[in-house]
Amino acid sequence: MLSLLRTLRNYSRPRRGLPSRAQRGICFFLVVLVFSSASASAQTKRPKILGINEVQIASTNPEATTVFYGKLAELGKPCDWCEIPPGFSAVSFPSRQGLDFLPLGDKPPKDLLLSIRFAVEDLKTMKHWLKDHNLPFDEVYGPVSSVPHAFDTLSVRDPEGHQIDFIRALREPRARLSVIHAGFVVKDRAAMEHFYKDILGFHVYWQGGMRDGDTDWVDLQVPDGTDWIEFMLNVPENADKQTLGIMNHIALGVSDVRAAAKELESKGMKLPEPPEIGRDGKWQLNLYDPDGTRIELMEFTPVQPPCCSPYTGPHPQP
Repeated sequence: MLSLLRTLRNYSRPRRGLPSRAQRGICFFLVVLVFSSASASAQTKRPKILGINEVQIASTNPEATTVFYGKLAELGKPCDWCEIPPGFSAVSFPSRQGLDFLPLGDKPPKDLLLSIRFAVEDLKTMKHWLKDHNLPFDEVYGPVSSVPHAFDTLSVRDPEGHQIDFIRALREPRARLSVIHAGFVVKDRAAMEHFYKDILGFHVYWQGGMRDGDTDWVDLQVPDGTDWIEFMLNVPENADKQTLGIMNHIALGVSDVRAAAKELESKGMKLPEPPEIGRDGKWQLNLYDPDGTRIELMEFTPVQPPCCSPYTGPHPQP
């Protein structure tokens, strides 16, 4: 920058042998170069996006929901139950991740996955990053269930209206039970990929479909961790509540899905289906909370090659 300014100062002096018009043209070019360089150097560097911190889920039956998630939480001992602001309940994991569920009465929205909160290294820098990219956001102050000393949240909406929050939080080593991804229905893949990939720095982890050659799911991994979001594609516009509950889901990573299934059955939970190896090559088990939101138990690493495409990012570790 200093060298450019010196060059501009030198060229601002009259030069023998050059027409005045040429000298003005050179000066104009250098002015543009200086200010372009200043703008580039002022561009905020995106802070690290470390992974999923919390997921907020809607509930129309708080008592039944508490029982359901309580049984899941026991898979990850030790864990803590806590009460946060009125109307909320939450379960926290040793990784400092959490699931919050909010009672909504008789008329909940179609998408019961209310928000996904990502842990960022520096919330203040994230605020500048959002401003630099002309993304409107809300700045929210209030205690967060799984991180008692964090009081700041930046809340944005992606191109299809999903609430995405950024929170300043510490991440602990991966625990026996952890939130590893959240999935939701996506209609405009190009617009969503521009938001998550081009602006936020997410990258493809894996993609596949029900049949070879189809792409029904696109997994985008956070830029500085192993958690991911999953685009659920090709969902009919008139999808019913049951279908949307399957598509809008979260996944909890476990070391052994079959052992987890046996433990849940021993606690009196009736499994809707047996564990199986998914198209991504990982053991998984689908469960459904009282409102029909799918909770997927998934092993951290695959046991066989996936269909459709290879993995292009690191796997989460227990």
